Amino acid sequence: MQNEELPYAVKRSETGLGLFATRAIAKGERLIEYIGLLVANEDLQASNGKYFFGIDDEWSIDGSSRRNVARYINHSCRPTADAKLSGRRIWLWARKKLKAGEKITFNYGPEYFDQVIKPKGCRCEKCH
Repeated sequence: MQNEELPYAVKRSETGLGLFATRAIAKGERLIEYIGLLVANEDLQASNGKYFFGIDDEWSIDGSSRRNVARYINHSCRPTADAKLSGRRIWLWARKKLKAGEKITFNYGPEYFDQVIKPKGCRCEKCH
């Protein structure tokens, strides 16, 4: 069995590290899973981590591990990917056709935007 090249790579971006397409990606293609430990939301208050991805009112995924390559996907107000929940798993799917070298982004949502991004100013391509 031959290893297929991953459709993404971590590279430097204007906001730090980001995830970029390494080849053309079709609209609707599944890209990557957001992985990490399952954490009770009540325990998030004690943490100052920034890689938590909410699943529901009770649980979130702590994506801070460097094994979680999806953590490098930056926020955008005009995202190129969508996050979709499947049980307690989060998958990112191409929202549009992507070209090789194009940045993979998703919208972090209104709560994260208002609490973390807005006070510092949004630096996504649409807003910057």
